[in-house]
Amino acid sequence: MLTMKDAEILDLIKRGDESAMDLIYKKYYRMMVKMVRKNSGTEEEARDVYQDAVIVFWQKARKKEFVLTSRISTYLYSVCNNLWLKELERKSRLSGETADRAVIHDHEQKEKIRAVRACIEELGDTCKKVLSYYYFDGMSMKVIAERLGFANAETAKTKKYKCKKALDQLIRTKFKASDFMD
Repeated sequence: MLTMKDAEILDLIKRGDESAMDLIYKKYYRMMVKMVRKNSGTEEEARDVYQDAVIVFWQKARKKEFVLTSRISTYLYSVCNNLWLKELERKSRLSGETADRAVIHDHEQKEKIRAVRACIEELGDTCKKVLSYYYFDGMSMKVIAERLGFANAETAKTKKYKCKKALDQLIRTKFKASDFMD
């Protein structure tokens, strides 16, 4: 069940199936705990922040007009990060310098995502769609193949590989590796 695609999980949520909440909680828990702990938090604080983030996501995803424009993990990471920053401010237990570092880190992450998206925009229309569908919408190769009229999922997988290679090359020509390292 932890291997379900984002679209399948969203479908469960829209139907009110609470097993989706358990799935999301288990699937992304370690990643969120790592983020909070990396930014001066404890495991208990991370658990609290993550529980709040999952509830926020659940409530928003249940709304008919909700459209997910990223992967669930990206969305949850952003919510957790924002909640954690608010918690740090509320507690005022960190010096201004450390809080500034957390904000700068968040800004740097957003800039990296913007840079990759800008490079994707420079690719051909098919590559833009394949990469966006796969990485941002969480679609399976089968669904991508159907949506783009490819012969089968293997053809879509080959196209994704070639597009990813082109994207990697484009990023290498525009940026240094250190631009993407923490």
